[in-house]
Amino acid sequence: MLRQRLIRFLKENKGEYISGQKLSEQLNVSRTAIWKHINELKNEGYQIKSHHKLGYKLVSEPDLLIYEEVSPYLTTNFIGKNYIHKLTIDSTNNLAKEIASKVPDGTVIIAEEQSAGRGRLGRSWLSQKGCGIWMSVILKPNIQPQEAINLTQVAAISVVKAIEELSHVENKIKWPNDIIVNNKKVCGILTEMSSEIDKINYVVIGIGVNVNCYNFPEELKGKATSLNLETNSKVDRKKLTASILNNLEFYYNTYLQKGFEYIRPICIAKSITIGREIKVIYNEGEMVGKAVTIDSNGSLIVETKEGKRLSIMSGDVSVRGLLDYI
Repeated sequence: MLRQRLIRFLKENKGEYISGQKLSEQLNVSRTAIWKHINELKNEGYQIKSHHKLGYKLVSEPDLLIYEEVSPYLTTNFIGKNYIHKLTIDSTNNLAKEIASKVPDGTVIIAEEQSAGRGRLGRSWLSQKGCGIWMSVILKPNIQPQEAINLTQVAAISVVKAIEELSHVENKIKWPNDIIVNNKKVCGILTEMSSEIDKINYVVIGIGVNVNCYNFPEELKGKATSLNLETNSKVDRKKLTASILNNLEFYYNTYLQKGFEYIRPICIAKSITIGREIKVIYNEGEMVGKAVTIDSNGSLIVETKEGKRLSIMSGDVSVRGLLDYI
C-alpha cells in the first residue's frame, strides 16, 4: 500500500529532506501522487516540512493509533492484520458486531474516541478523545460456546502483561473483566458473542484502557484512574496497543491449544479478587462471601458465611476494600 510505504520511508529518513523525485522513484508513483499523499498526512497531524528544492522532511508523527503507527511494534500472525481505525465512533463493539461475519478472524477496530462506549450490564464507559485505547477484537474460535466465557480472562491477562511491559506498574485483575491499579479501575473488558447451540459464529472482545487520561468527571474520581496518573509519565499508546494485541494472540493461542488450566495459575497470581470478601450480583440474586480461587473451568469459587462453596460462572463482582465494593 502506497501510504504505508510512504510513511515508512519518511520515518526511516526522519529529520532529513527527501526529494520528491527520489520518493517518486522509490515508490514507483508520480510526484503528483506523492504530493497528494503528503498533504493528506499533514491533514492527519503529521508534521512534514516541504521545500521546493529539497523535497519533504518528516518532523514529527501524530499521536494516532492508525495502522501505520502501530504496526511497527506488532509481532502477531493474524490479530490486527485487518485493522480498522476511526477518529470517532459510537462504540467499537457495535461496529465489530455489524461486520463480524464479513471480516477475517483477528480483525481489530480501534477509535480515538467513543461517543457511546459500553461496559458490562449496559453501563457507559467514558472514552475520552486521544487519551486511551478503545478497541475491539473479532475472534472466531473453534470451541464450544460455553468455553468462550474464559476469553475475557485471556484478554485480561494480555492487558496486565502489556501494562507491565510498557509502564512497569503493578496491576491486578478484578475477576473477570476489570484491571485495577492502586485500587482504581484503569481498564474494562466487554466480551460479546454470537453463537448457535454448538458453534461460535464470532466473539467480540472490547478493551478500554485509560492511558493518558486525566480529566475524569466527579463521579469517577477515586474510582477510575489512568496509567499516566499512576506513573506520572506519558505512556506510548501505540506501543501499548501493539503489546496488548501481541499478548492477546499469544495467550489466545495458548488457551486454544492447552486449555484454561494452563493459564489458570496466571489468573490466580494476578487476581485482586481471591482472598477478599466480595459481593456478587448474578441472575439468581445477590450474595456476599469470600473469593477462594478460580477453578479449572474459569469459574470463581466463593465461600459463603455458612461455609457453602458456590461456583460463579458470570456475574457482577464487587470487592470489599476497593473503595468498599467497586
